[in-house]
Amino acid sequence: MAANNNNNRSSDHDTDENNNTRLYNPYQNFEVPIKSQYLYKLPTSPEYLFTEESLKQRRTWGENLTFYTGTAYLGGSVGGATVGIFSGVKNFESGDTTKLKINRILNSSGHTGRTWGNRVGIIGLMYAGIESGVVAALDRDDVWTSVVAGLGTGAVFRAARGVRSAAVAGALGGLAAGVVVAGKQVVKRYVPI
Repeated sequence: MAANNNNNRSSDHDTDENNNTRLYNPYQNFEVPIKSQYLYKLPTSPEYLFTEESLKQRRTWGENLTFYTGTAYLGGSVGGATVGIFSGVKNFESGDTTKLKINRILNSSGHTGRTWGNRVGIIGLMYAGIESGVVAALDRDDVWTSVVAGLGTGAVFRAARGVRSAAVAGALGGLAAGVVVAGKQVVKRYVPI
């Protein structure tokens, strides 16, 4: 009976109040009385090699690059495919068969989805690179780094069309980045998740 009480106390959810560890018994699911010397203390938070790494609560530049580029490409592809569906439906002709109509929709949505995905993915790539560069240069991560990254992304994306177009796109990019970051903070504060 004492062994059963010991096994019940050594479940995965027990924590030690002094440090951030939990007791782990590898034999807890087996009906075997095991002494408490075989309980292991496992950490409940990530372990870092250097203490400087644990102080920064941010993704690395590589993770940032992958996240923003992939998310932007996926969002652009879905948005482009949606626009392509409507474009394909609009291009129907009166004598089209069902098979031809489906073919028009698939071709149009695939072409538009790829085009939009590539364009928006490049914007995500530039944003992630500029944001990581600003964070590395200033050694801080706040709302203004996102705004500066948005400004730079818009300006670089439209730089080939002239100075005026680059300035307008930079202003719109900075404004969009600021709105997204402010919206994220509002959601964190007022929406219980």
